[in-house]
Amino acid sequence: MSENKNPFLEPYNTLHDTAPFHLIQTVHYEPAMMIGMRKQNEEIDTIVDNPEAPTFQNTIVALEKSGALLDRVTTVFSNLMSAETSDEMQELAEKITPLLTEHSNNISLNEKLFARIKAVYEQKDSLKLEGEDARLLQNTYDGFVRNGANLEGEDKETFRRLNTELNMLTLRFSQNLLKETNRYELTLTAEQLKGLPESAIENYAQTAKEKGKEGYTVTLDAPSFVPFMKYCDDRQLRRQVYMAYNTQCTHDNEYNNINIVKKLVNIRMELAHLLGFSTYAEYKLQKRMAETSSAVYRLLDQLLDAYTSTAHKEIEEVKAMARELEDKNFELMPWDWAYYSEKLKNRKFNLNEEELRPYFELSRVEKSVFGLATRLYGITFKENKEIPVYHPDVKAYEVFDRDNSFLAVLYTDFHPRPGKRPGAWMTSYKEQWMEKGIDSRPHVSVTMNFSKPSVGKPALLTFQEVNTFLHEFGHALHGMFARTTYASMSGTSVYWDFVELPSQIMENFATEKEFLNTFAQHYQTGEPIPAELVQKIVDASNFNVAYACLRQVSFGLLDMAWYTRRETFDNDVRTYEKEAWRKAQLLPAVEETCMSVQFAHIMAGGYSAGYYSYKWAEVLDADAFSLFKEKGIFNQEVAASFRKNILSKGGTEHPMVLYKRFRGQEPSIGALLKRNGISN
Repeated sequence: MSENKNPFLEPYNTLHDTAPFHLIQTVHYEPAMMIGMRKQNEEIDTIVDNPEAPTFQNTIVALEKSGALLDRVTTVFSNLMSAETSDEMQELAEKITPLLTEHSNNISLNEKLFARIKAVYEQKDSLKLEGEDARLLQNTYDGFVRNGANLEGEDKETFRRLNTELNMLTLRFSQNLLKETNRYELTLTAEQLKGLPESAIENYAQTAKEKGKEGYTVTLDAPSFVPFMKYCDDRQLRRQVYMAYNTQCTHDNEYNNINIVKKLVNIRMELAHLLGFSTYAEYKLQKRMAETSSAVYRLLDQLLDAYTSTAHKEIEEVKAMARELEDKNFELMPWDWAYYSEKLKNRKFNLNEEELRPYFELSRVEKSVFGLATRLYGITFKENKEIPVYHPDVKAYEVFDRDNSFLAVLYTDFHPRPGKRPGAWMTSYKEQWMEKGIDSRPHVSVTMNFSKPSVGKPALLTFQEVNTFLHEFGHALHGMFARTTYASMSGTSVYWDFVELPSQIMENFATEKEFLNTFAQHYQTGEPIPAELVQKIVDASNFNVAYACLRQVSFGLLDMAWYTRRETFDNDVRTYEKEAWRKAQLLPAVEETCMSVQFAHIMAGGYSAGYYSYKWAEVLDADAFSLFKEKGIFNQEVAASFRKNILSKGGTEHPMVLYKRFRGQEPSIGALLKRNGISN
């Protein structure tokens, strides 16, 4: 292939320099990556061979700006590996990942380059760098040290080998999980779907049709799995689907992740030991707000103490409901929890999730979430069909600031498909940075797996999906409002236990009447959502909140159990897992199930030794939102302060400094306990 036909190697010539998805083919990635690596190597050589003494500009800033082409290609490739992958892309990932890892290792273990960085770092007091410059120097030096630059001889080669193996294993873990999820389908008759709402039945019929089947097909995608567990009257079928979901990647086939989990936790531990840390958690937490494992356990223990008694009461209420409906000896199992919880919720609040759906039509929800950002921050959104997208489901928006200046590009991608991994996430196709006085604005994407439109009906969301939208949109605001000099500190490039604050604070609006009343209208009649239904949403917002908290705590405990290990693990993964989270478990354990083999957050994502971050950030978001509650939920002064002190700053300062500047105090757990009704 000639280089000039490769869209990555030409100027994009698109509006706002957005990725030319309409021109990109799988064959373009590898040659562009190879050229990108070669170019970055040349840029590194220029830094290393510079006869002038090392300075902040000729070494630190030059390194920050190196690798632009490689970054451009790998960003698109890695994002589409999650959002729109294919067998060809996965094969290429297997081939290219070791080369990319080797390239990265060659930079971080380059002795001459590190010598220059160290020389600048050792002059830091006399250089009198301030703000972002000082932060960039510190981050660069720390980054090299944490990637093995101080290692010598055999240790350096061991680090290189382990790093390569780690990247290959995380890739294989994710691919196995996606393939295992896509592999499962259960085709049923209408008779077997008793109890399920019309929206779910339509979804199953459409899935069957897409797969060329007669009847109704259930899959393990969230819009399929969640309603099945919540509404299906047939207990044996619920058990069957639950077991399919919770035994993914444990079967005797090529998608089994059990040995991969052992290797991942052992390699991470070995890397930490090489770098002088006693555990992988200690290594990771050095660059977190929590700072130590004991601080993480302190938070998890505080939550256990505060929520456990309420959680047991919640369990007993659901058990009583089940025994009343079935028989007095009924044993509540995990595949019963969602089903009988929903029945109890209906009785207590007369609130059926399904009766909310007609009021949460996706395009209206989208408009209202955008409208919330307009009301708080003055920004506006305009769809632009000239901006290329990577799938027909995806929309691209130009985002404009209060003064009508261009702020960002936002892509939205809402529905499941075979090439898309489960879950919901925000990502960037281009970070924000400043160069020669020009503010280069970001391109941000929110990706979900919401219920699809069905025949004659638009996409109608559950209340939980509205929450998810607000959450990911909060991350998007963090990306879109970025205003930093360096891309490596832009947007969501913050400490991992701070990154969920901007997303989780947005979820608070979902249970605010003032917000719900701005958009919740029946998709057929246009009637606004009845006031009593809104009140039911508010009343039910803390239903089973303690159970949900302990579920998150259990995941945090499992994560910490894997990454506070000091010795090689070669025992039974299931047994270890069940012991790790035992004190937060409320329902009977099911022997065959295993979470670790599909817990992509901590095994293949960025949350290893970091899953506690969700609860850490929940303490922050409850505390921060209490200021909005005090001053008015649409208060523009509070919003402007949140934008100025948190959303626009990225990783330019320590998060606690930023938080206190916004809030005027350190956060406490009190606001969260109050919001959840655990304390007055």
